[in-house]
Amino acid sequence: MWQGIQAITNYRTPPPACDSDASLPDALKHFYAQFETQNSVAARKTTPPPDDQVLCLTAADVRKTLLRVDPWKAARPDNIPARVLRECADQLTDVFTDIFNISLSSATIPTCLKATTIIPVPKKSSVSCLNDYRPVALTPIIMKCFERLVMRHIKTLLPPSLDPLQFAYHPNRSTDDAISTTLQLALTHLDSRDTCLNAVHRL
Repeated sequence: MWQGIQAITNYRTPPPACDSDASLPDALKHFYAQFETQNSVAARKTTPPPDDQVLCLTAADVRKTLLRVDPWKAARPDNIPARVLRECADQLTDVFTDIFNISLSSATIPTCLKATTIIPVPKKSSVSCLNDYRPVALTPIIMKCFERLVMRHIKTLLPPSLDPLQFAYHPNRSTDDAISTTLQLALTHLDSRDTCLNAVHRL
């Protein structure tokens, strides 16, 4: 399907951008750091109401999430291989269940789970300035597991009246479904006589 879309839009894969300037990493570090230094508003933790029920994760859910970790994922800033989290799920389940529940009850994320490695990815083939790099953040795998557990709970609270053409936050929906639906609507429209279609393709 992707090949058909690329043929329709005349898309060509851009060559990889490579900058041999040795000062680029330092320049990017200072460029990304400026957004943090400009934020002068101190973070404030909201105290939950006394009758508010705090989410409590079960050991079974944590174990199931650890077993679903892709063992081929590279180690993140914490240097914990994904294979270790998966193969040692039985031994790590109780430990991480306690850590996650303490984090939820205190509304505080452990600092070690917030460490991030920034990978600059070029937005286009010819890079002319630092803003042409898109920062991709790699967070610890165990933090992704924590986020997945909380997201699963949030999804259960979403109303069932979401738009049927919304593909985000829907189970068994993906970008492939969005593209297929768009193509179907466009081709159905073009089946009628004296019709045209204006499409905007953004990369």
